[in-house]
Amino acid sequence: MKSLDHGEQIELFQSFKPTNLIFFKPKFTFVDLFAGIGGFRIPLEELGGKCLGYSEIDKEAVNVYKKNFISYINADELYLGDIIALHKLPFEVDILVGGVPCQPWSIAGKLQGLDDPRGKLWIDVFRVVQVNQPKGFILENVKGLTEPRNRPSLNYIIQSLTQCGYQVKFQVLNSYDFGLPQDRDRVFIVGIRNDIEKSKSFDFPKPLGKPIKLYDVINGIERCQFTKKKFPAEILFDGKIPAARGRFQKIDELNDFFIFADIRDGHTTIHSWDLIKTTTREKLICKTILKNRRKKIYGPKDGNPLSFAILSELVPELKIEELENLVSKKILRYIDDKGYEFVNSKISSGINGVSKIFLPHADVIATLTATGTRDFVATKSLACQEPEAYKKTFIKEICRKRKFKRLTAQDYARLQGFPEWFQLADNEATAKYQLGNAVSVPVVYHLAKALLNVIF
Repeated sequence: MKSLDHGEQIELFQSFKPTNLIFFKPKFTFVDLFAGIGGFRIPLEELGGKCLGYSEIDKEAVNVYKKNFISYINADELYLGDIIALHKLPFEVDILVGGVPCQPWSIAGKLQGLDDPRGKLWIDVFRVVQVNQPKGFILENVKGLTEPRNRPSLNYIIQSLTQCGYQVKFQVLNSYDFGLPQDRDRVFIVGIRNDIEKSKSFDFPKPLGKPIKLYDVINGIERCQFTKKKFPAEILFDGKIPAARGRFQKIDELNDFFIFADIRDGHTTIHSWDLIKTTTREKLICKTILKNRRKKIYGPKDGNPLSFAILSELVPELKIEELENLVSKKILRYIDDKGYEFVNSKISSGINGVSKIFLPHADVIATLTATGTRDFVATKSLACQEPEAYKKTFIKEICRKRKFKRLTAQDYARLQGFPEWFQLADNEATAKYQLGNAVSVPVVYHLAKALLNVIF
């Protein structure tokens, strides 16, 4: 297969439509399990595949799927219904693909694993693979499946698929590495039937090495290119680098996002007392609570209410009226018989409905989810590179002037690599839900291409 550079791939994604397949003899066939709205189908058809049937039980997703892929040209394509009822297919198929429901292993779910009814759908996957013996398969799930607490389940899945007669490998792939400005880790499980000559030679695709910015994908935000300054850790982190720093949080540069939270701190953390008029004394009280609320001497929770007696020892000459003033400003609240805590006590809730604001030049936005996020994108860039002024400049120029926007469903589609021709659900919330559940199109493109090169 001809190798395309990144620009050609993007152009192809935008121009390709499934109806174009009528002009070509398919290079391979596939079945789309847990089809959702077609995130697997788009790249597989682009690579020359023909879908013989699809399985999905969400009616809203099926409606979108049909709108985009089923027409009079392929009206006889089989709708396979619920995988629970699937057994021997009425045709031979080259490849099975599907994003098996991920909630059992997702931190957004209840982490019940194979005990969750959705987790038990893997048993149905094993059966369909066993009785139909495709040349290969690609299955997708959340990264949580690979974590230590879920490793027995992953081992069971790999072992079961191997016993079906396949060489099976798995790897976590991030959407950013394949041309999308989204920090999205997903585990992909690939199997190749043992009788395929090169079944043991499959390798997962390597990162493209062609970084992209949010402003390259999201419309209506400012493009701004500048060189980011480097700083020693003691300037940005007071000499102590937080253990939770992720791949896209560099330790020697200013963050390109701001977090709205009262229960954490950092050089780009915005607190409620930064957003409304508060005195230096009130800020001191808030920062004292922030610094001490997680100390085990004050309670077993990861964040304990602090009594007036405790706070009196921590803040010189503290008066109850000072705390009540912060209550009236809705920064603190009083818990009976326990003490004072922040009103904004959950990171996920943010402040005033805002959890994070990413700057246009950010490499990535956080993982899109079906349950939605409170993440926003600034419409204006912030070229300030002075640590002392960075947060104040952001509040003045972006936050107070409301120079930020909520992500639209179309933004979700672009961040997932869906082409411009793709028709989303009419309801914005439904479209976001479906796209948050979807697989990133370019990741599947490169993964499927690697698989096809081994199978054929």
